[in-house]
Amino acid sequence: MPKLVVIEVSGERWEIEAQAGLSVMEALAEVGIATFGECGGSLACGTCHVVIEPDWFERLPPPSEAEEDMLDAVFNLTATSRLCCQITVTEACDGLTVRFPDADAAPCTAAATALAG
Repeated sequence: MPKLVVIEVSGERWEIEAQAGLSVMEALAEVGIATFGECGGSLACGTCHVVIEPDWFERLPPPSEAEEDMLDAVFNLTATSRLCCQITVTEACDGLTVRFPDADAAPCTAAATALAG
């Protein structure tokens, strides 16, 4: 099962196992890490914005035009920003590292703290 690395705004790192075929957003939700995802992964809100570590960004399939349009509306956009509802976990994603941007961090930190307990 692929492992994903999640980095909180605080710098705290989590390593989780993710089932291939799920979106990164779904994999995070399965272990209790909330990413908002208010639209349920239908590419209609941008609340699951994450920053992909640069060494991983080019290894992922490129974002669709619709995802790029939605990213134009998120806060703290970076050159490696993605919507985690649009990234499908595959075996090739083993080690994929995602970071939560400042504007979206509040619910994620609380959920990740619960994960540690």
